[in-house]
Amino acid sequence: MTTFNKMDLLGLLQEHGAVVHGHFQLASGLHSPVYVQTALVLQYPHVAQRIAKALAAKFTQPVDVVIAPNMVSVMLGQEVARAKKCRAIFTERINGMMALRRDFRIERGERALIVQDVLTTGRLTAEIVFLAKAYGAKVVGVGGIVDRAVADLALCVPVRTLISYPLQVFLPDSCPQCADRTPLTDASKNPSTGITEGD
Repeated sequence: MTTFNKMDLLGLLQEHGAVVHGHFQLASGLHSPVYVQTALVLQYPHVAQRIAKALAAKFTQPVDVVIAPNMVSVMLGQEVARAKKCRAIFTERINGMMALRRDFRIERGERALIVQDVLTTGRLTAEIVFLAKAYGAKVVGVGGIVDRAVADLALCVPVRTLISYPLQVFLPDSCPQCADRTPLTDASKNPSTGITEGD
């Protein structure tokens, strides 16, 4: 099965405790009362494979390389690359910039698909699009499990996700939970929560 309806996927995320409530600072710097920790679902290879096949099916064109921008997305990228029968690589931040390490390369003219577990602002993903294009790759699109963006991502490439699940996000100085002096959730005290949600 290579398709998910929204309720099935949301049910899967909730069943694995991946939709968590609290007061979180996301990787983007935004605050939210909810975040989505897809790693709790992707830790099961048979589930990750099913999710990745559904995501890969959204991009019918051939792909030469799948690029993942963070640790959680590496798991997803591997499975999407398996479905597309191509390479899977990942980026790392060096001196504040996303870059390729470990002798990973992108060849000029290669067709690159960028995969991200959760899309929020698109800033990190935009860095990867820019990086791939700087190597001369043709970026065929950006794929994600969850689109929780509240505004257009403006990535200038096709963006396809399995579900759209826009959630409230706030700048820290306009966050109602900050105004109420609600402390940020300390992920280190609860092993089921870790602030690794996308960009």
